[in-house]
Amino acid sequence: MKFENLHLIAPILSAIKSKGYTVPTPIQMQSIPPILEGRDIMGCAQTGTGKTAAFAIPMLQKLYENKISGKWPRGIKVLIVTPTRELAIQIGESFTDYGRGLGLDHAVVFGGVKQHAQVRKLKKGVDIVIATPGRLLDLQNQGYVPLGNLKFFTLDEADRMLDMGFIHDIKKLIKKIPPNRQSLFFSATMPESIIKLANSMLTNPVHVSVTPDAPTAEMVDHSMYMVAKANKKDLLRHVLKDQDIPSALVFTRTKHGADKLAKFLNVSGVKTEAIHGNKSQNARQKALQNFKSNQTRVLVATDIAARGIDIKELSHVINFEIPNEPETYVHRIGRTGRAQNEGTALSFCDESERDFVQDIHKLINQQIPIIEAHPFHINFAPKLTGRRPSSKPRQFSRPSNRPTQTRRSGFRRGGRR
Repeated sequence: MKFENLHLIAPILSAIKSKGYTVPTPIQMQSIPPILEGRDIMGCAQTGTGKTAAFAIPMLQKLYENKISGKWPRGIKVLIVTPTRELAIQIGESFTDYGRGLGLDHAVVFGGVKQHAQVRKLKKGVDIVIATPGRLLDLQNQGYVPLGNLKFFTLDEADRMLDMGFIHDIKKLIKKIPPNRQSLFFSATMPESIIKLANSMLTNPVHVSVTPDAPTAEMVDHSMYMVAKANKKDLLRHVLKDQDIPSALVFTRTKHGADKLAKFLNVSGVKTEAIHGNKSQNARQKALQNFKSNQTRVLVATDIAARGIDIKELSHVINFEIPNEPETYVHRIGRTGRAQNEGTALSFCDESERDFVQDIHKLINQQIPIIEAHPFHINFAPKLTGRRPSSKPRQFSRPSNRPTQTRRSGFRRGGRR
């Protein structure tokens, strides 16, 4: 199926074509038609699946059709709420890309910066608001975000909203918006608390899901290093000596840990910046831009700050610390291997993290290969799941003609590009 088969209008098809897209992703194929029909959506999709376009494209089309038909109330007609500033900015960029030539205005609203520029934009009048919960409620209480004419409400990354403690803000917001609206709800995971929240805001929704049996990026190769906690920094410095690693997004568990690791790598001669919630918005955007433009080789990030980072040619994700939630591992590695590019995920496991690795193995139904040939290897292994090895074919890496990773070295020979 191509985008032309989804009954999209010419300006949007032209915008999609200019981005180089011809075939919709599964979440787009499942979501766009029912959204155009006016149905509510309850979507389960991992990062990197094209979810933003799945809701942005049909909402833009419906807005444009209402505009040219004369059904055009004044004020904000679309509200999209997302957990982080980076993701809000990314969604705003997508609306700019897909909405070229439609004459629709949007504003991106988030905290961490002064509100003056955002208020000025809202006062001029916009059709679409993309916002993080805290700043949105603040500006709404000040009277700058009237939602009486709202027609579309989208809640994105709902599970991360819950993790970040935004659940009460979301419940307050739902009470303030018109009940007669079309609502779209997206989450990477669907625990009971998320399902309950979805049921509170959706009416007879269409359920869409693109979560595979082994929910890991198809184009990503996985490896694990067993190492003492005290030696992790030295192992990372050793790994980064390989010049076949042009860029790496490194995940730490804490903000303080991210800063310490960035300082260590810079002293070691590796150009590195850190990104986390204590950094100002300007500092975060500058660090991200430097990383995207290859001025910085390594970006060290916490999980919350990394939400919304979309770097199509990111070669490596490195789990400096194993996440304590297996779904977080999937989110992390999903930052590489995007847009048909190949990627590599490396994980450093110390003895205290063995249970976390066990949970990851259960989720992906695979054992991640262990790299033993490095100076800091220690002889312990992650606890096994107690299940027989899966007889299913390997689902999380796609065969290719390039040289493969070896157990002896842990790195590919001959370069990646």
